[in-house]
Amino acid sequence: MTYDFHTFDNPADPTFNNLLGINNRGLIAGFYGSGDAGHPNQGYLLTTSGTFNAVDFPGVPQTQLTGLNDKGIAVGYFYPTNNGVPVDNQFGFYEKHGVFTAVNNPNTPTHPNAGVLIENQLLGVNDHNIAVGFYNDAFGNSHGYTYNINSGKFSADINDPLAVSTVAAAINNKGTIAGFYTDSAGVTHGFLEDHFVFKTVDAPGATTTELLGVNDHGIAVGEDIVNGVTHGIIYDANTGTFTTLDDPNAAGSTVFNGINDKGEIVGFYADAAGNTNGLLAVPNDDDKSVDDFHHHATHFSGWALDV
Repeated sequence: MTYDFHTFDNPADPTFNNLLGINNRGLIAGFYGSGDAGHPNQGYLLTTSGTFNAVDFPGVPQTQLTGLNDKGIAVGYFYPTNNGVPVDNQFGFYEKHGVFTAVNNPNTPTHPNAGVLIENQLLGVNDHNIAVGFYNDAFGNSHGYTYNINSGKFSADINDPLAVSTVAAAINNKGTIAGFYTDSAGVTHGFLEDHFVFKTVDAPGATTTELLGVNDHGIAVGEDIVNGVTHGIIYDANTGTFTTLDDPNAAGSTVFNGINDKGEIVGFYADAAGNTNGLLAVPNDDDKSVDDFHHHATHFSGWALDV
């Protein structure tokens, strides 16, 4: 399979954009801004026709919009400060019909050990309104969880049995969770979890593998590091096969963050000027032109405008 790549950078800041999730209606969740002091993250919803609509948690300086479903719910996390990535605490939220609700796992410590941030993030949500994310414990180790938006209930911690630290990054409508874990030797591995059964997913030749998105067809996306270079990866859980794919404009890292049921992928790449650019990769062998895809996404852009 081959892909057509497209770059999307918010005109408010063309130096740093990250596209994190795409739904089946062609809407994309992302943000601009590096998060450095004075360069805050600002969330947005994007149509592939290039319309950016701001989505920021009220009253705070920084928001990352990380995921969305087909039912009008978006998830992410916010920062109450913008003093720099190493010191800004993070708190999860979901947004529905323009109403923002903070979501923080009750196991998240309010006073972690010295040098450890308060971190609680929602990273994905499926059409059953089950969100997935993680929190960091007092020692800085991550623990995944699901959150039922309808009932307001958290699951027990989701910890890969081989892990010291586990991040649950995405969930599909079948309940399969994609993510990554770090083992006792400090090596990071991808995983898929289905009904409490964990499968480790390591890309060939990679020193690091992370799965960051998964669709209903069992296709996951993420990143790996091979010989010190970060590449986008596509993993077919049905066949156990990997595809490595980089944005043709990349002069550094390529990362895939999300995939929808049409196989359309979002993420980011680093260019020769040192900028981070949002990317959309569209399969070009499914009898659908990119113009048709743009028209479809534009048709549904009203969902974004309702936010």
